[in-house]
Amino acid sequence: MLTGRSALVLLLVLFAPVQAFAAPKADAKAKADAKAKADPAVAVLLDQLDYKYEIDEDGDYKLVMGVGDDERTQLVFVRSPVETYGKLRIREIWSPAYVSTGGPFPGPVSNRLLEASNELKLGAWVKHQRHALMVVKIDADADAKALEQAITAAAASADEMEQELAGDPASDEF
Repeated sequence: MLTGRSALVLLLVLFAPVQAFAAPKADAKAKADAKAKADPAVAVLLDQLDYKYEIDEDGDYKLVMGVGDDERTQLVFVRSPVETYGKLRIREIWSPAYVSTGGPFPGPVSNRLLEASNELKLGAWVKHQRHALMVVKIDADADAKALEQAITAAAASADEMEQELAGDPASDEF
């Protein structure tokens, strides 16, 4: 007769292999679902630029861009969904620079982001949940060169703001 402990060990031995095989299948399904959401037109442009990317769970293109002369990097997301305004079709490029510990941004952070938005030639700062994002909006049918400029602008602005708000030039969270 099995004791409680022996029964538990037997159950773990019997069901552990099932769980080991279930996780990769679920992970493969999630990746397939994300790829199905991704706009293939973006992949064509990123491939023309020889950019390495991943497709995240939302179907957006996630890039890690080198910035500056040092070894800093910056996350950039090229969004798959296309927004419309009248006849205009717009694609967004996002790059995070700040995350709040919860709730609204502190006043000085909000004010600095507003001031910085006024100084920008391309893009603006937005609050998305707990993150401050540099968002550059371009024509959804833009060519590879225009996309490259938007990605570069988003990455450079976000990295600069990340360093400023962190108060530490070596900080590189995003």
